[in-house]
Amino acid sequence: MASEKLQVVVTCTAPVNIAVIKYWGKRDEALILPINSSLSVTLHQDQLRTTTTAAISKDFTEDRIWLNGREEAVGQPRLQACLREIRRLARKRRSMEGEGALPLSLSYKVHVASVNNFPTAAGLASSAAGYACLAYTLAQVYGVEGDLSEVARQGSGSACRSLYGGFVEWQMGEQADGKDSIAQQVAPEWHWPELRILVLVVSAEKKQTGSTVGMQTSVETSALLKFRAESVVPARMKEMMRCIKERDFPGFAQLTMKDSNQFHATCLDTFPPISYLNDTSRRIIQLVHCFNTHHGQTKVAYTFDAGPNAVIFTLDDTVAEFVAAVRHSFPPSANGDKFLKGLQVTPAPLSDELKAALTTEPSPGSVQYIIATQVGPGPQVLDDPHVHLLGPDGLPQWAA
Repeated sequence: MASEKLQVVVTCTAPVNIAVIKYWGKRDEALILPINSSLSVTLHQDQLRTTTTAAISKDFTEDRIWLNGREEAVGQPRLQACLREIRRLARKRRSMEGEGALPLSLSYKVHVASVNNFPTAAGLASSAAGYACLAYTLAQVYGVEGDLSEVARQGSGSACRSLYGGFVEWQMGEQADGKDSIAQQVAPEWHWPELRILVLVVSAEKKQTGSTVGMQTSVETSALLKFRAESVVPARMKEMMRCIKERDFPGFAQLTMKDSNQFHATCLDTFPPISYLNDTSRRIIQLVHCFNTHHGQTKVAYTFDAGPNAVIFTLDDTVAEFVAAVRHSFPPSANGDKFLKGLQVTPAPLSDELKAALTTEPSPGSVQYIIATQVGPGPQVLDDPHVHLLGPDGLPQWAA
C-alpha cells in the first residue's frame, strides 16, 4: 500500500561547472540577470555531482526539501521561484495541448531530497549543480520540456550553465524579462578529450562573503567591474570560443588565468574589499607560473571562483608532472594515500631542474586533497529505483 502513495518519483544527477570567463554581478536581482555573458566548462559527474530525487503525491500536505540529510526551509525565495516557474511551465504546456482540465498532479505537493558528493558552499559551485539538478528533476516530474535556463537561473545564476555538458555559454541577453538570458552549449564534452581538470581543495569551509551579497556590493561600488562587463568581457568571450573551437591550449590557459585574476581584482576593488583567495591560493598561482616558466610554455592554468580552492586546467600529458609539483610544494599531511581522488594519475618523478625552479618554501598540509577529473556531460536521469533518495513514504532514505 505504502509504495502506491507516490504518484511520480524521479532521480537525476547534475554536474558542477567552472567558469573560465566569470559571471559576477546582476543587472536584475529578482530575475537573476547578469551584467555580462560568461563561459564555463562542465566537470564530470563521476567525480563531482549533485543527486536529487523529487516525488509528488496526493498525500503530501506541503512542499518539503532535504539537503545533504537536513531538512531546509522550503519558503526560501529562490527555491520558491524555481518551484513556481516549473509549475507555471507545466500548466502552460498542458493548456497549450488543450487536454481540457489540468491534471490533478499539478496541484500535488512535492518532496525533494538532494545530496552533493563534494563540500557544499566552499567555492566548488555547489549551488549551480544543486539548482540545475532541482530544475532538471522537477521538469521530469511535471513533464516540462525545452530549455530550463530560466528555471535554473531563478535558483542560482550559474546553474543554467550546469544544464549542459561540455563547454557552455550563458548569454547575458538584452530583454528586460530575461527571456534571452539563456545557456547554450558551445562544444560537446567529447570535443577536447585531452583536457584534464584538477580541483585543489584548500579549504572545505563555508566562505565568509557569500556570492549573492558579494556581487551586490561589487555592482554598487566597483568602477572596475563596470569597465570589465562593458569593455573587456565581450572580446574575451569571442576569443575564448575561438580557443575552445581550435583546441588552442596556451590561448585557453592564458585567458582563463587573466579572467580569474581580473574577477578577483574587481572583488578587491569592491568597497569594502572582498578577498576570496588566501595565502595558499596565492602560492598555487605562483606554482603555476613557475611551472610554465620552467617549461617555456603555458602548460597549466588556474582559475578561482568565489573561494580559495584552485581549479587547474592542463592536458593529459602534463597531469602527472603537475601533481608531483603540487605534492612537492604542498606535502600532504597524514592522508598521503587519500591526497589524490578521482581519475587515476600515474605517479611521476620531479626533475631536479623543476624542483630548483619551484622557489616557494614547501607548505605542508595547505592543500587538503586533489580531485582529478575531466570534461563531462549534462544532467542525467537515473533509471534504477534503488538510487532514489526518498522512500515509498516520501521521506528521505539515504542511498549508499
